[in-house]
Amino acid sequence: MAVLTSAVDPAAESFKANAAVYDGLLHTLRERYAWALAGGGEHMVQRHRKRGKIPVRDRIDLLVDPMSPFLELSPLAAFGLYDNKVPAAGVVTGIGVVRGVICMIIANDATTKGGSFFKETIRKHIRAQDIAFENGLPVVYLVDCGGANLSQGDEVFPDQDHFGGAFYRQCRMSAAGIPQIAAVFGECTAGGAYIPALSDEIVMTANNSSVHLGGPQIVKAAIKEIVDREALGGAEMHCTVSGVSDHFARDEPEAIAKTRDIVGALGRLQQVHGPTRPVREPLYDAAEIPGIVGADLTRPFDQREIVARIVDGSEFHEFKPLFGETLVCGFAHIHGMPVGILANNGVLFSESALKGAHFIELCDQRSVPLLFLQNITGFMVGSEAERTGIAKNSAKLVYAVANARVPRYTVVTGGSYGAGNYGMSGRGFRPRFMFMWPNARLGTMSPDIGSSVLMDLRRSSISRHPASEEELAAYEAKLRRMFDEQSAPYYCTARLWDDGLIEPQDTREVIGLCLAIGALQPPVTGNRPVYRM
Repeated sequence: MAVLTSAVDPAAESFKANAAVYDGLLHTLRERYAWALAGGGEHMVQRHRKRGKIPVRDRIDLLVDPMSPFLELSPLAAFGLYDNKVPAAGVVTGIGVVRGVICMIIANDATTKGGSFFKETIRKHIRAQDIAFENGLPVVYLVDCGGANLSQGDEVFPDQDHFGGAFYRQCRMSAAGIPQIAAVFGECTAGGAYIPALSDEIVMTANNSSVHLGGPQIVKAAIKEIVDREALGGAEMHCTVSGVSDHFARDEPEAIAKTRDIVGALGRLQQVHGPTRPVREPLYDAAEIPGIVGADLTRPFDQREIVARIVDGSEFHEFKPLFGETLVCGFAHIHGMPVGILANNGVLFSESALKGAHFIELCDQRSVPLLFLQNITGFMVGSEAERTGIAKNSAKLVYAVANARVPRYTVVTGGSYGAGNYGMSGRGFRPRFMFMWPNARLGTMSPDIGSSVLMDLRRSSISRHPASEEELAAYEAKLRRMFDEQSAPYYCTARLWDDGLIEPQDTREVIGLCLAIGALQPPVTGNRPVYRM
């Protein structure tokens, strides 16, 4: 295939300025990751240890195979919410290798509000289950859960994607033959008891773990029975009397070892489907990406420069390079696995949309997964665009994205606005994984356009609602702040509109892992014609 050439000059002043600004973004990102890693704080972690309990990420380190990768998802969930007192939304989710088997791991952090479920906790939990379901991954639950946060009852209990949705997914995955394994390290009460109870095999830890539908206080209030937690639902009782638990562990290291053994005994063969090639490093350094991109979204960059730094050998077979030039499409390999790439180099015109739809159908016909690199203000507007059929042609791209049978992956490298977000496989179109860079923005409109539209509406109503120029200026400033705040990457990732913020230089490794996970599922069979739209 053709090899991309780079026009980037690392010695250029503009490159150095971009890199310097991006260094600040990366410093902020790493600081906020440290917030997530700290859990409930040093005091709570030490209290945890004194009870003979291991911090949640240390449990995961013991669970996964030595020197194997762990792809943590949404570590900054709930950032900026609840006075920043619920780091990572109180649960760690991610994909790791256990006894050679790729698994989804869902682990409660009891140092954070006792591991109770806030609405973001539930969103993160069920997002991890959905990823496991779609990719056929066994799920390992490391349970240390205080149940639902009762102060948010209307936001965590009744709806289909609230707490009950997690149990529904467990049932559905089990029926589909996807193993569910639970290791219990703490109290599982009320709804939290169903996480282990619905699992295929359960390990309980002596002294600290318990499973019961109603705790001692509820039992006392309901039926006047006085009983302690251990007698009510401790590990020994459930292993020797009720049979709720399948395995008894004297301490947490033994519980984790038994959990590893259970996964190892699954006899689950995971093979990669589709052709692969020897892995080759790109010809250009991914560490240069920050200097290419910068933080100013009004300054465009050529997405081919990004592609050259993430694909094998910087080889890229571009599709229709002279047509619909604001959408770059082409075939490549990442870590030896084939991928079709769609990347924005400007607003999407009718030609770009038609080209994208055609390319997606080619990839779908050839069972080539899709990677979308979003930097998009939206589809073109205006009378000329409407006369060329932008409404119909943009719908064709959206249709092609929604109905592609191959796995789709999305990285927001710049802006992601309006219907462009949909056409480039945004979260609403359910890509297998979606990540953002720390310079990225995501929203209905950019701050400039959004505030301008609403200001025009405000000015048109002045006859009915008078306002001075000073009041209008203050209102415009408020609108800009709102659009800017609500499109910021930390606002988005806190609410789980993505699967996490990643550093640009890690993109190749992260997408390589995602492609490998997607390749565990056989491609959808059956021919599909290609329509030259």
